Amino acid sequence: MSSGIGLLILLVLALLLVGPVLAIAAFARVSHLNSLGEQLSRLTARLYDLEQRLAALDRRVHSLPTMGEVPPGQPAPPAPRAAAPAEGALLEPPPARPQVPSPPPPPVSRPVTHPPGDAASPLSQPQTSWTRPSSPTVATARGDTDVEEMIAGRWLYYVGILALLFAVAFFLKYAFDNNWIGPRGRVGIGVLLGGAMFPLSDWLLHRSYRYFSEGITGLGSAVLYLSIWAGWHYYMLFPQAVAFAVMIVITALTAAVAIGRNSERIAVLALAGGMITPLLVSTGQNQEVTLFTYLAILGAGMLAISFWRNWKWIAPLEFIGTLVYFWGWYADFYFRYELETTLLFATIFFALFAVLPAVRSAREGEFQGAEIAVMIANAFNYLLALRLMLWPEFRWGLTLAVLLLATAHLLAERATPVKDTHASRLVHTAYAGLALLFATLAIPIRLDGKWITIAWAVEGALLVWSGLRIRSTTLRAAGIVLFGIVAIRLAVVPFHPGPTFLLNERFLTMAVCAACWLSAFIFARRSNTELNPASTQVFYVIAVAANLLFLAALSLEVWDLYGRLPSLGIDRSLAQNLALSVLWLVYALVLLTGGVIKKSAALRWQALALLGVMVVKVFFFDLSFLERFYRIVSFFLLGLVLMLVSFFYQRGVSARRGEKGS
Repeated sequence: MSSGIGLLILLVLALLLVGPVLAIAAFARVSHLNSLGEQLSRLTARLYDLEQRLAALDRRVHSLPTMGEVPPGQPAPPAPRAAAPAEGALLEPPPARPQVPSPPPPPVSRPVTHPPGDAASPLSQPQTSWTRPSSPTVATARGDTDVEEMIAGRWLYYVGILALLFAVAFFLKYAFDNNWIGPRGRVGIGVLLGGAMFPLSDWLLHRSYRYFSEGITGLGSAVLYLSIWAGWHYYMLFPQAVAFAVMIVITALTAAVAIGRNSERIAVLALAGGMITPLLVSTGQNQEVTLFTYLAILGAGMLAISFWRNWKWIAPLEFIGTLVYFWGWYADFYFRYELETTLLFATIFFALFAVLPAVRSAREGEFQGAEIAVMIANAFNYLLALRLMLWPEFRWGLTLAVLLLATAHLLAERATPVKDTHASRLVHTAYAGLALLFATLAIPIRLDGKWITIAWAVEGALLVWSGLRIRSTTLRAAGIVLFGIVAIRLAVVPFHPGPTFLLNERFLTMAVCAACWLSAFIFARRSNTELNPASTQVFYVIAVAANLLFLAALSLEVWDLYGRLPSLGIDRSLAQNLALSVLWLVYALVLLTGGVIKKSAALRWQALALLGVMVVKVFFFDLSFLERFYRIVSFFLLGLVLMLVSFFYQRGVSARRGEKGS
């Protein structure tokens, strides 16, 4: 008995929901048909008026005299003068054609056509269409009518549907609160209402209510999800596995509707439903394999659909949802013994969001803006997961994974066709930048201390060389940036000098870095690539920095060498300063000689700058702090070197003057 009453109440509720909706829709349809009937009546009246005008015009045309006939009661027109005819020819001038006043054009909005056989009728000639301008009063009335139809015909309809849904929801809540309907009936009503909204949505779509039909589809999906969740979690009518399977079916149904209608909005609703499904059926326990397998299948299906339909919002939303679930699970349940499984799923998720953009770039050579953001975020997310799971126990594995990432992005960049568009250049830059970044990060992951600095310096030189070879400003800029990072590491990271002169960690590191910087300058000098003035100045600055770095390395070695000398009655501090002055003088002479031989003004100016520093040091420091013997040696050497430099410069000036005179 109770089941019969419940079924009766269920049918009454269905009638309460569907009946008014159908009635309102039918009323709207009938109103639309009535409006069409009135327009048809007006069109028929205008056609009848047009036929009457055409008949009157046809009668007037037939009443006109034919060619060469003189109307009765009118004198014959005088014959026009003609040129003298040729001999033997007899010409007769044609009668003048009477001037017939043109009838007014019929008041129609489209040109009038006649059968092609009626060639004698003037109406068979093409007519110019015209439209009678409507008065401002009529236009204003028509605008008011459009606004009125929009408010009364659309907005009130939508509000009425919404009010009806609220009424049904309040009625159901009232029935639930008073225990009129049991748990099975409540879940059944939810499933029935949610399922009924899908055909209702299709019915609305075929009547040109597209947006409203999509909202009804989303509402139906939400009602189905919540009904199944309540049946499992709240009323315990069926187990979790059943609820999970039914929710997957609901997601698939919504996705199928989205594909059939080619609606990205419905696809987003399906994706949202698919993403909340694990949350709805969660028991708070560790179900890694089930959760991540479901997310992988959902992601593959939705991304394939978005790639097929060329939808742009599915991939970012899918990526964000997967990210939330992965890191949420990682924070609560991850332990070291789950490394292999978690690493496998992290790799699957990375491939899932990397393959489809790579396929699109290889096919089209361009990306959408959201795809570039997903590609970069996906790469960094995978790198973060690898770093957290593999460091520091599996450094070799992490290094290999990062190098594989660099290789994969480099291959994707090479597979992308080159187009002369901003989007294509952006794709190539993104792939190449990620490949370079991963290759650079592999160095500190595997190496330590001085080897990181050396490896980055070598990589910077290789990037500059590659950028000059293929004329890539991006690669050259990346190499220069690495040189800057190397300079910062040399200034911040301490290096051990070691007991051996020159053969120690500090000197070798600084010397290799200086050699890499100088090699970049040499590459730029010998390259066929045309550099702008700013780039040329940058490479000159790099050459000067290499020179200073090598001089600093030698200075530190000499200073430490004389600081380690055994006590032989010589003051170590005084010996260190004197040795430093001698080193700088010798280095300045070497630079000056090299500048003269190579005819390089840059080397000669660096030598002169170093001599200027020596002058300041000797006159302001050595004069005040060195003792008599060291002071004498310092001034003697400086004076000797300055005299030699002056002599060679004067000799060069005399030689140039002699050449000019000859």
